[in-house]
This record gives sequence, structure tokens and C-alpha cells, in this order.
Amino acid sequence: MTFRKRAIGAAKLDVSVFEDVEADRGATGQALAIVVLSSAAAGIGLTTSTYDAPVITRVILALLLWVFWAALTCAIGLYLLPESQTETTIGELLRTIGFAASPGTLRVLGVLPGIGRPLYAIGTVWMLIAMVIAIRQALDYRSTARAVLVCVIAWVIAVALAALIGGLLFFAADALFS
Repeated sequence: MTFRKRAIGAAKLDVSVFEDVEADRGATGQALAIVVLSSAAAGIGLTTSTYDAPVITRVILALLLWVFWAALTCAIGLYLLPESQTETTIGELLRTIGFAASPGTLRVLGVLPGIGRPLYAIGTVWMLIAMVIAIRQALDYRSTARAVLVCVIAWVIAVALAALIGGLLFFAADALFS
């Protein structure tokens, strides 16, 4: 399956795409590309009226948020809330949740006046839904509710960490360049 078909399939929430990516070790680079594109879209789409920081800072924070989220999802899903049949590798999990970031590329539309914020929110929620499916498939969960729980717990902690680091970076940049 091509990179484009995988990205579109993940955005369409196609379970077979997540299974395909999980099994294909060669898809790791593609998953990373999706994460970088989605993070860039988030950083660009998060308008300065919402978060007053340079675009590069916003992009870095979006990427850090994804990294925190992925790491927490792995830890929570594999070690705190596994089901009896849960069996995966970190690579399988990272590939599937990497492709779950596909809908996040829509967040670049956040720059559009008037409709940008709702479009940004839609892209983020869509990405969260894709993440639930990716987690369910990668961790072989029978329960979608468990996948939702893993994603919500990881998301809350990751957002708090990213906000803390973002605040520190913003404060440091302001102190250096003022």
C-alpha cells in the first residue's frame, strides 16, 4: 500500500490500514513523516491570536506533545491497562499512532479567518478518534472503551507536560530576546 493510500485510509479510520501499518516495519519512516506534517500543521494553524508564540515554537510544542502522548500511550496501554491478549512492540504501536496523526494535517486550516478555530478543533478531534482506533488495533484490545481511556489519560498528561515546557520555552525566549 502506498504512503498516500495509508495516510488517507488512516484519516478515513480504516481499520485495515492500521493493521497494515502495524505489520509493516518499513512504514516507520512514513509514520514519522505523518507526525512531522501534522505537527507542522498544528503549529501553523494555531494562530497567534490563540497562542502568542513564534510559529517554530508552536511546531516544536506540537511535536513534543505528540512525543509525550505516544510515550504515555505506550506505557499506559502496555503496562497499566493491558488486556489479556495485548501483545505488541513499541515499533508497531508507534507506527499505528503515527498514522493516526493523519487527520491532524487539517489543523493548518486554523489560519483561516472566522472558521479557523472550529476547523482546527475538528482536525484535533478527528485525530483523537483515529488514535483510539490505532490504539485498539495495535494493542489488540477487544474494548474500544479501554482504548478511549488510554488515549484520554495520555492526552491529559501530555497536554499538561507540553504546556509546562511551552511556558518555560516562552519565558526563556522572552527573557533572552527582550
